[in-house]
Amino acid sequence: MTMQWQEQVSLKPFNTFGIDVKARYFVQVHDDDEVREALAEARRRGVPVFVIGGGSNLLLTRDIDALVLHMASRGRRVLVDDGERVVIEAEAGEPWHPFVQWSLEQGLCGLENLSLIPGTVGAAPMQNVGAYGVEIKDVFAGLTALDRETGELHEFDLRACAFGYRDSVFKRTPGRWLILRVRFALSHALQAHLDYGPVRQRLAEQGVQQPTAQAISDAICSIRREKLPDPAELGNAGSFFKNPVVAAEQVLRIRAEHPGVVAYPQDDGQMKLAAGWLIEQAGWKGYRQGDAGVHRLQSLVLVNHGQASGAQLHELAQRIQADILERFGVALEMEPNLY
Repeated sequence: MTMQWQEQVSLKPFNTFGIDVKARYFVQVHDDDEVREALAEARRRGVPVFVIGGGSNLLLTRDIDALVLHMASRGRRVLVDDGERVVIEAEAGEPWHPFVQWSLEQGLCGLENLSLIPGTVGAAPMQNVGAYGVEIKDVFAGLTALDRETGELHEFDLRACAFGYRDSVFKRTPGRWLILRVRFALSHALQAHLDYGPVRQRLAEQGVQQPTAQAISDAICSIRREKLPDPAELGNAGSFFKNPVVAAEQVLRIRAEHPGVVAYPQDDGQMKLAAGWLIEQAGWKGYRQGDAGVHRLQSLVLVNHGQASGAQLHELAQRIQADILERFGVALEMEPNLY
């Protein structure tokens, strides 16, 4: 084995909540060969494998008795450019936001609404990450993943990924697939997605009348910086709860008691409720118990003020879920993966 395994490594630098738990074993991998080598050594030692990227969608509540395999692969490239459609590819360990900015520097449009999302390229399809009217599925062109059961490489197209709201086949079958690289279909021509009022408003405030992809990215970055804390300064994993999708009749019942409820129609006739609005109405915004709390500006974000444990944050999340269920009859689902 050419890679040096480390033992009893703190994962505090490797998760954006800044939770200080330890990995029994830890190794960084930079290419496909190192991935295979690490998996083979884990099998030889008889230890399970826990894969992490940027740790931005993860709540760790205990030490990890496994090999923590940190994806640190790098590389981004243009595969196809026919003058209209452009396919680019990035390795799984590429940090997401710098990758988005690189695509904009190439004069490519499509990823601008997904600016300033934390995490890595490899993690993006797992959650089908989305923001401001665009999801990964809207720009997805394929990915390469390693089947950890057989050791074979598989190519996934859009249908095979079975993307849903913050969901995919990779999230539904944890431990099966290890994403190695992802491809995106972009364009030189901008098809602006400005359905969200705050984006239009910010562009207007900035005096932008004919927005470019970079201008949209800049506007979204400024909005996100105002409403979401920087994990480098305040531990968090971004939006902690999914926006629940419920029957239209349930929204009517809620609206009868709470006329200001925020809800968006869906293609299937259901309604998507704003989880942040529900949590704020219930009085949780800015709540703090010890170092576990709810952000003072954005009630959808749970934060670690310094020394909170993952268990304390999970307990707070469960209390919020129970309160929202009792008040509104709505079940909130956590967005980060829990370990």
